[in-house]
Amino acid sequence: MTVAVCLKWVDARPEIDPVSGVVTADDRFAAASPADRTALEQALRLADGTGREVVAVTAGPAGADVMLRDALAVGATRAVRVAIDPALDADAVARAVEPVVAEADLVLCGGWSLDRGTGSVPAFLAHHLGVAQALGCTRLEASGGSLLAERRLDGGRREQVRLDGRAVVSLEAGAPVRRAPLPAVLAAADAPVEVVEPEATVPTRSRLEERGPYRPRSRELAPPLGADTRERLLSLTGALADEAPSRALRADPGAAADQLLAALAERGVGPEADPVR
Repeated sequence: MTVAVCLKWVDARPEIDPVSGVVTADDRFAAASPADRTALEQALRLADGTGREVVAVTAGPAGADVMLRDALAVGATRAVRVAIDPALDADAVARAVEPVVAEADLVLCGGWSLDRGTGSVPAFLAHHLGVAQALGCTRLEASGGSLLAERRLDGGRREQVRLDGRAVVSLEAGAPVRRAPLPAVLAAADAPVEVVEPEATVPTRSRLEERGPYRPRSRELAPPLGADTRERLLSLTGALADEAPSRALRADPGAAADQLLAALAERGVGPEADPVR
């Protein structure tokens, strides 16, 4: 039995310019998301003592080989990288990875990544593979020839799903990945990483356009009235408005209402009406 683990190589601490919106990534801080590391640990647990093969798979540039070698150090059997632009949309990434995991009996993915967090790649991958899917699982364990997955529902409820055949399972962040012993780390440092070129039907560049931060549209205002600069400035500030001094009304409610309506009518605000009786 082969278990494939899909890992996404993302910058854990990107710098975002607040003015231009440009994102600056630093490969030194790039790694797998916590949910992806949970998926790797779950695959290793399923393989412990069973002889199952664990294949770590990613899609991205050559810098992602560091993450794959970390997976080899903790116990993964093979590492495969699909050489595509990691900024591709979820469907394109799933189509690029699909030939690599097509022979796997089980595909594990993280429920979300640190950059986009949509969690849509596992769903697209299950669709292209034509297998069952269980998304957003918190626990996964073997039960005879099947797998039992537990999902979190609204209201604190839980749902158990039994998987009897091939499936794609996404896991929420939970159990941390095990530590690798030093000899394994040294051995994985020179371990080969298989590089696969995407099929011709998969786009090699992102279709997303770079956009800056959101800015509201400017509004056109009518030019101020006035023959010279002083009059236009007074018109803009409302200093030319003819305002009567404020006064306090001291009368019974009916008389006060009459006076208020009369004052509004003088200013053209309210309709001229008969005094309130």
